Amino acid sequence: MTTEALNKDLISLSAADRLRLICSLYPEGVVFSTSLGQEDQVLTHLIARQQLPVEIFTLDTGRLFQETYDIMDRTIARYKVTIRTYFPDTARVEELVTRKGPNSFYESVENRKECCFIRKVEPLNRALKGAKVWITGLRAEQSENRHNLSIAEWDESRQLLKVNPLLDWTYEEMLSFIEKENIPYNKLHDKGFPSIGCAPCTRAIEPGEDIRAGRWWWEASQKECGLHQEKVHS
Repeated sequence: MTTEALNKDLISLSAADRLRLICSLYPEGVVFSTSLGQEDQVLTHLIARQQLPVEIFTLDTGRLFQETYDIMDRTIARYKVTIRTYFPDTARVEELVTRKGPNSFYESVENRKECCFIRKVEPLNRALKGAKVWITGLRAEQSENRHNLSIAEWDESRQLLKVNPLLDWTYEEMLSFIEKENIPYNKLHDKGFPSIGCAPCTRAIEPGEDIRAGRWWWEASQKECGLHQEKVHS
């Protein structure tokens, strides 16, 4: 089935049915990357409740909020799932911090992207090695970069199918579903953090600010870390 044909089938389905269809087409090799944010908690709920054969993993950069670890514990206890954790390469982190210090990412976009690559992109590439389908919690509303995405896309650089089951969900629809299903979520969301990443690089947003304004707030326009960009560099 072509990606175009798959999208035609997926567009009319609910998120739960989208996940079921993908798992029926790919009985093996389906993985889900969770950052333990609200979107990803919805997907974990749908995967666990339907007992789908999806491997769940997360990236621990070494700079996460304590609240993120807390929700990871609560999620594992609630859904009885295994969340495989990938860490950055120790030697590369040690070399970076020794060479540039612990806060080099504040100094330039280039430095920040270097840190993101070492702590996030490289571990993600390891996590996705051998996978056939990568499920993400991306929503089109989250940023301009995501407006033109499709529910299913071919990731040429990683040679796998990337599926975004919540792509057409609104923020309000997501919150309503979380409340209805009593899905556990990171308590930082109640303190003005719609998007949560590494602690040094994430702040609460002010009323009226863009949903991604709290990520790398010292940068004028760079609001992606490289995980969802087609071309990444070593």
